[in-house]
Amino acid sequence: MTRSGMYVCAALLGPAVFLASAEAQQTPYIADIEVIAASDEGVARDSVTGHVFNDINRDGVRQAEEAGVSGVMVSNGREIVRTDASGAYALPVRDDMSVFVIQPSGWRVPTNAHWVPQFAYEHKPEGSPKPLRFGGLAPTGALPAAINFPIIESEIGDTFTCGVLGDVQTYTHTEVSFMRDSSVDDMIDRGEGAVDCLVAVGDVVGDDLGLIPRLSEIWGTVGATQWWVHGNHDFDFDADSDADSADSWRNLYGPNYYAFEMGQVTFVILDNVVYPCAGDDAQMPGREFCLEDERKRYNARITDNQMAFVEALNALTDEDHTFVFAHHIPFVSYVDQTTTAHQTDNVTELYALVEDRHALSLSGHTHTLENLAPGDRFDAWTEAVNVEALPFRHIVAGAVSGGWYNGDLDVHGTPMSLGRLGAPRGWVELNFDETGDFREQFHAANMGRERAMWLSVNTPDFRAWFDAINAWRREPRAERDPVPPVSLYDLPDVKILTPQDLAAQSYITANIFMADSATEVSLTLNTGEVIEMVRTQEAEGEAARIGAAYADPFATQRQLVVARYAIESRSGTPNTQGYQPYSRRGGSPMVPQPQGSVADRNIHLWRALLPTDLDEGVYVATITATDRHGEAMMDRMVFEVRAERPDPNWRADVWNAFENGAPVRD
Repeated sequence: MTRSGMYVCAALLGPAVFLASAEAQQTPYIADIEVIAASDEGVARDSVTGHVFNDINRDGVRQAEEAGVSGVMVSNGREIVRTDASGAYALPVRDDMSVFVIQPSGWRVPTNAHWVPQFAYEHKPEGSPKPLRFGGLAPTGALPAAINFPIIESEIGDTFTCGVLGDVQTYTHTEVSFMRDSSVDDMIDRGEGAVDCLVAVGDVVGDDLGLIPRLSEIWGTVGATQWWVHGNHDFDFDADSDADSADSWRNLYGPNYYAFEMGQVTFVILDNVVYPCAGDDAQMPGREFCLEDERKRYNARITDNQMAFVEALNALTDEDHTFVFAHHIPFVSYVDQTTTAHQTDNVTELYALVEDRHALSLSGHTHTLENLAPGDRFDAWTEAVNVEALPFRHIVAGAVSGGWYNGDLDVHGTPMSLGRLGAPRGWVELNFDETGDFREQFHAANMGRERAMWLSVNTPDFRAWFDAINAWRREPRAERDPVPPVSLYDLPDVKILTPQDLAAQSYITANIFMADSATEVSLTLNTGEVIEMVRTQEAEGEAARIGAAYADPFATQRQLVVARYAIESRSGTPNTQGYQPYSRRGGSPMVPQPQGSVADRNIHLWRALLPTDLDEGVYVATITATDRHGEAMMDRMVFEVRAERPDPNWRADVWNAFENGAPVRD
C-alpha cells in the first residue's frame, strides 16, 4: 500500500487531499468520539466495532454524507486492524482495554477545548476494583453497539515540529504557576504555530492528578495537540495491581499507551512503568525490591500487551516510517546507568522487533538532558539491562521542572532549578523533514535561542569547596552540623587565577546542553592560542566519572547553596516559612542548603586544561561547539590571571586612611 493511497475516503468523497505546508497554523477541532449505545444492553459481545469517518462538519457525529476512511489503524491495546473500504473495523474484546484510533498521517483526531486529543474509549466493565484517591475508572458496563472515530484532514504536512516536554512534574498549584511562567511562556513567546504537537514524556504531574485540568488548560494556549505519556508520578499510588494503576489517568486523560502518525513518523507512546511491581519483575537480578520492600515499588518494563502492540504496529506500518518511541523511564541512561528500576528491563526485545527501522527513543524521568548517539555505550548497561551499545538515538529530554523546581528564584520569579547534569529547565524541539529524519534542539526556558551552554572554570579552590560541602551532604541529617561547612561566599572567584591555580590544574569548562558524541568543541583565547577541549565522558564503554574534577562549576555553585530555604516571615502561615520541595516534605526555615540534585558528573561537559605559563592579564575565551547537523553554537567568557588574588572585600583600610573633610562652601 503506497503512502499516497494509504488513507482514502470511501467512494462518496473520493481520494483524500494531503496538505504539505509545514508552516500551516492548526485551527481548533473540538469534538469527541461517537459512542452508540447498544439496544440490547447487557449482552456480551466478542468484538468491538465501529467506523473511522471524515468529520466534515466537525461535530464528532457521523452524518450520512460523511464517508468512512479506509486503511486507518484501530487498536484494542494489543491487536491492530486497518479499516476496510467503508471505514469499518472490528477487534476482539479484552476484559480491560482502551479502544483507540491511531491518528493517520495527513489527518487529525479531535481534541477538547484544551487541545487534549479525543481518540479513545475506555472499557472496564466492573470499573476499578476499589475506590481510588483520584477517582479511578467508573464501571463502563457492556460494550456499546459501536465506537466511531471522527477525523479531519490536517493542515500539517510531512514536515512538522514537535515540542517535547520532559518531567513537567508539578506537585502543587504554585509549581503549575512556575511551569506557566517558564516553559509555557517561552514557547508562547516563539509565536503562533511554533510547534505542531506537544509530547509530554511522563511525570506530567507530581502525584496529584487533580492538577491535570488546570495544567492541560495552560498548555492548551500553545495551540497544539497534547500527546501525553504516563509516568511514575502519574499513576494511582493506592492501586494494588499494575492493571489498575493507570485507571485515574485513563479517566482524566486517556489511554496509557497508544500511537499516532504525523508525516512520515509513527509516534509509539509506551507506559514502561510497572506499579506495583511483583514476581514477574523480580526475575532479573537487582529487582528483589519488588518482592521484599515494605512499600509498593515500581519497575521499568514493557508489558506483554504493549510488546504485542508494537509488533503488530511494526508489521502494519510502512517500512520507511520512522518510529519515535515516547516513554517515561529511559530505555537506558547515563546518569542512572547502574540502577535497575530506572532503566527498562526488556528493552532488547523491543530493539529486536524494530531492528531494521529508523527509530528514536524519547524519555524523561532522570531530570537530565542526554543526547545518546547510535553506538554509544557505558560500562554498567550490560549488567543492568543487557544492552551493549545503542542501536539508534536515545534522547532523555531534560525537564520542564528542571531540578524539581529547586533553587533560588530568577528574574522571572521562577526557580533556577538546574537539573542533575546542570542543564536549565526547558524543552526539546524536534523538527521532522519529509523523510522522517529529525533535528533536535534544546530551549532553555526564557533564556533565548542563543543559550546553549554554561561556561566556567574548575579551579583547585573550587574542587576543595565542592568536596567539603558534599562530604557534609553525605552525613546523616540528624547528626551533622545544621550549618554547612562552607557557603558560596567561601569560594574564591573562579575566574581569577593565580600562578598557583594554574600549576595545580585549572580547567575552562563548557556544559553544552544538547551535545552528543559527534559534537566538536574548540576553545580560542584572544591571544590567538587554541587549547584542546576534551569531553569528560567518551561513551565508549567506560563507567561514569564522578566528583569535583568532573563537575560543572557553573551549575554546582548554584545548586550547593540555595538561599530560598531561609525565607521566613511573621505571617503565621506555616506553609510560607522556609522552602518545601517535592510533595509531603515539610521544611521549616533553615540556613541556605544544597538542593537535592547536584551536577557531580556529566555526559555533555567539555574541559580545557589551561597552560601553566599564562601571562598576567585579562583573557577572553571563545568556545565554539558544532553539533552533528553542522550547526555552530558560540559563547565567550572573560577570565583573569593575577600574581596574587585580590581581597574580595571592601578595602576599609584604604578608605579609612583619609577623611572626607568638612564641606567647603563659598
